[in-house]
Amino acid sequence: MFLFKKVLWWVVVVLAVGYIILVIVRAFHFYNLDKTNEQVEKIHNTRLQLSDVMGENLPPDPGTEADKTIAGVDTNQNGIRDDVELAIFKEYPNSAKKRAVSLQYALALQKQMILPIVNTETLVATVEYKSKASKCMWTLGDTDKYKNFIDNLQVNTKERNQYLDEIYDKLGSFSVSKEGCDLDLSTLPN
Repeated sequence: MFLFKKVLWWVVVVLAVGYIILVIVRAFHFYNLDKTNEQVEKIHNTRLQLSDVMGENLPPDPGTEADKTIAGVDTNQNGIRDDVELAIFKEYPNSAKKRAVSLQYALALQKQMILPIVNTETLVATVEYKSKASKCMWTLGDTDKYKNFIDNLQVNTKERNQYLDEIYDKLGSFSVSKEGCDLDLSTLPN
């Protein structure tokens, strides 16, 4: 009888410890799930604004500060690096459509650079947004020209290039976005 009570005691202790461990593990899971959902929602809610395309709040030139960090400088807080935004306006001063397409792609690339990658799901959301921006580029034709222009501006340091390589090494599978431009290009002049 004594042996039975001792074995029963250890079974209860093991089950209790196992239950406590399970509760702790699930708490971390739900915490990460909340962080994931928050980041994915932030990515899905990212939209290029008409005021950015029209240059209503252009930032000052960041100078050498632009390349000191991976994120760069975004003083007007529109999600687009200031040096990239200014270069797009310089390249396409008379075409709101070309600026819209270029700014949306730059915004997508910048999201990949600055948002914390909580897990594969958040990474996939940034890549899907970039896919949406790429699809927007197709509306103008000569996609490679626009894409290469922005890529060369956005990924212009060794650190930024390495960071993107690390991101893509972690990437799993994803679906290409069915959506395109954040703004209706037919409403923009030239």
